[in-house]
Amino acid sequence: MEDYNKIKIIISDIDGVWTDGSVYKGTDNMEFKKFSVFDGVGVAYARAADLKIAIISARYSPATEYRAKELNIEDCYNGGLNKLHAYNEIKQKYSLSDNMIAYLGDDMVDLPVMELVGLPIAVANSTPEILKVAKHITKVKGGEGAFREAVEYIIKMQGRTKEVTKKMVERVLNS
Repeated sequence: MEDYNKIKIIISDIDGVWTDGSVYKGTDNMEFKKFSVFDGVGVAYARAADLKIAIISARYSPATEYRAKELNIEDCYNGGLNKLHAYNEIKQKYSLSDNMIAYLGDDMVDLPVMELVGLPIAVANSTPEILKVAKHITKVKGGEGAFREAVEYIIKMQGRTKEVTKKMVERVLNS
């Protein structure tokens, strides 16, 4: 049995996790991505549980940067193929050890980080290599609220669902 109470941060990939992996290109190199509002609620839920959130995306995207700012995600590493650099920076910044970190990924660039963390999580439509190392696999595919599902899973495994849900409701009522 894993000690889920050690998890202090959830780090996530974006393309294929918060999105379905599609990138829409318009004229003048304008880029669009479809994000699920369920994942935005997942960010609020993580915050209510005092879980930190970070994004590590291998592919630079202004849309990713914009979404991170919109959700007040301070730690957004956007455009580094070797995700270990950002991962180690996050660990150092927050004085974390590997077993305190959950990582949500879907493809080969996520593998080096997923092999290190205490709780590697794969989205349902991940590559076979990622599914193989995952300790948990979401029921939904990337772009369908997989980040939120992962957050809810961690909170449930920590035995904190009632407490955190109550905190979320209080925040809504007091806003």
